Amino acid sequence: MKSLQDALYNWLTIKVVCDARPDDTAARETELFFMQLLQDDHQVIIDSVSRAEPFYFVEYTMDEETKKQRFPIELIDIMLDQIQLEPEKYKNIE
Repeated sequence: MKSLQDALYNWLTIKVVCDARPDDTAARETELFFMQLLQDDHQVIIDSVSRAEPFYFVEYTMDEETKKQRFPIELIDIMLDQIQLEPEKYKNIE
Protein backbone atom coordinates (compact mmCIF):
# COMPACT_ATOMS: atom_id res chain seq x y z
CA MET A 1 0.00 0.00 0.00
CA LYS A 2 1.72 3.12 -1.22
CA SER A 3 -0.22 5.80 0.65
CA LEU A 4 0.37 6.23 4.37
CA GLN A 5 -3.09 7.79 4.70
CA ASP A 6 -4.71 4.73 3.10
CA ALA A 7 -2.75 2.37 5.33
CA LEU A 8 -3.74 4.31 8.46
CA TYR A 9 -7.37 4.44 7.32
CA ASN A 10 -7.51 0.69 6.68
CA TRP A 11 -5.78 -0.13 9.95
CA LEU A 12 -8.04 2.18 11.99
CA THR A 13 -11.21 0.87 10.34
CA ILE A 14 -10.41 -2.73 11.26
CA LYS A 15 -9.08 -1.72 14.71
CA VAL A 16 -12.48 -0.22 15.52
CA VAL A 17 -14.06 -3.55 14.53
CA CYS A 18 -11.54 -5.45 16.69
CA ASP A 19 -12.24 -3.25 19.68
CA ALA A 20 -15.99 -3.84 19.34
CA ARG A 21 -15.59 -7.57 18.58
CA PRO A 22 -12.60 -8.85 20.59
CA ASP A 23 -13.38 -12.50 19.72
CA ASP A 24 -13.40 -11.88 15.95
CA THR A 25 -10.28 -13.74 14.84
CA ALA A 26 -10.51 -12.63 11.19
CA ALA A 27 -10.69 -8.98 12.24
CA ARG A 28 -7.75 -9.44 14.62
CA GLU A 29 -5.63 -11.08 11.91
CA THR A 30 -6.49 -8.29 9.47
CA GLU A 31 -5.65 -5.63 12.03
CA LEU A 32 -2.27 -7.26 12.64
CA PHE A 33 -1.65 -7.39 8.88
CA PHE A 34 -2.25 -3.65 8.51
CA MET A 35 -0.18 -2.88 11.61
CA GLN A 36 2.72 -4.84 10.09
CA LEU A 37 2.26 -3.00 6.80
CA LEU A 38 2.45 0.34 8.62
CA GLN A 39 5.67 -0.74 10.31
CA ASP A 40 7.33 -2.36 7.27
CA ASP A 41 6.25 -0.05 4.44
CA HIS A 42 6.02 3.27 6.26
CA GLN A 43 8.18 2.83 9.40
CA VAL A 44 5.21 3.96 11.50
CA ILE A 45 4.63 3.10 15.14
CA ILE A 46 1.13 3.87 16.42
CA ASP A 47 1.27 5.77 19.71
CA SER A 48 -2.42 6.38 20.40
CA VAL A 49 -5.92 6.55 19.00
CA SER A 50 -8.55 8.87 20.38
CA ARG A 51 -12.05 9.83 19.43
CA ALA A 52 -13.55 13.30 19.73
CA GLU A 53 -16.58 14.14 17.61
CA PRO A 54 -16.46 14.29 14.67
CA PHE A 55 -13.03 12.65 14.30
CA TYR A 56 -10.76 9.81 15.29
CA PHE A 57 -7.19 10.97 15.86
CA VAL A 58 -4.24 8.69 15.27
CA GLU A 59 -0.97 9.78 16.81
CA TYR A 60 2.07 7.98 15.47
CA THR A 61 5.84 8.15 15.27
CA MET A 62 7.61 8.19 11.93
CA ASP A 63 11.28 9.03 11.43
CA GLU A 64 11.55 9.83 15.16
CA GLU A 65 8.90 12.52 14.75
CA THR A 66 5.45 12.42 16.36
CA LYS A 67 2.62 13.12 13.94
CA LYS A 68 -1.16 13.17 14.14
CA GLN A 69 -3.79 12.44 11.54
CA ARG A 70 -7.55 12.71 11.79
CA PHE A 71 -10.29 10.66 10.16
CA PRO A 72 -14.05 11.32 10.16
CA ILE A 73 -15.81 8.94 12.57
CA GLU A 74 -18.55 8.36 10.01
CA LEU A 75 -16.04 6.96 7.48
CA ILE A 76 -14.10 4.84 9.96
CA ASP A 77 -17.18 3.31 11.60
CA ILE A 78 -18.80 2.26 8.32
CA MET A 79 -17.49 -1.33 8.47
CA LEU A 80 -18.53 -1.80 12.10
CA ASP A 81 -21.95 -0.29 11.34
CA GLN A 82 -22.43 -2.78 8.48
CA ILE A 83 -21.42 -5.70 10.70
CA GLN A 84 -23.85 -4.59 13.39
CA LEU A 85 -26.68 -4.24 10.87
CA GLU A 86 -26.18 -7.76 9.50
CA PRO A 87 -24.35 -9.80 12.16
CA GLU A 88 -25.42 -13.09 10.59
CA LYS A 89 -23.11 -12.32 7.65
CA TYR A 90 -20.10 -11.75 9.91
CA LYS A 91 -19.93 -14.73 12.24
CA ASN A 92 -16.62 -15.58 13.85
CA ILE A 93 -15.12 -18.73 12.39
CA GLU A 94 -12.12 -20.13 14.26
